[in-house]
Formats: sequence, C-alpha cells, structure tokens
Amino acid sequence: MFRKLALKKAIKDSEKEIESLEKKRMRSQSALMETMVTGEKPSKQDEEYFKLYTSLIEMERKNLARLHSELNSL
Repeated sequence: MFRKLALKKAIKDSEKEIESLEKKRMRSQSALMETMVTGEKPSKQDEEYFKLYTSLIEMERKNLARLHSELNSL
C-alpha cells in the first residue's frame, strides 16, 4: 500500500517537472522562432538550451512511463 502512494506521488512530481521543463524550453523555442521569422541566424546558446530541455523532457517522460507501468503492475 505504501508503495502505491509513493508511486502516485512520484508520478505527480514527474508531471510537474515535465511541465516546468516545457515552460523553460518554450522560452528558447520562442527565441529560435523569432530569429527564423526575422531571417537571422539563431544563437548557439538558444539552440543548446532547446536541445538540452528537449532531452531532459524525453528522459522525464520515459521515467513517467516507467512509474505508470510499475503502478499498474501492483
């Protein structure tokens, strides 16, 4: 029973983390889109932030899927 509660809390925390990371990625995505619209070359820093946050989101989504799978198996 305790394990189920711990998993539910971990799932909620993971979902919040994904939301936070997506907000951070949105800032760099906006900067990249602005440079595309104005025809400028995007800064390396904006590109790197976008790639970093995208990979962190993917890792957290895999973690979330693992937590859901573990919860469903209980």
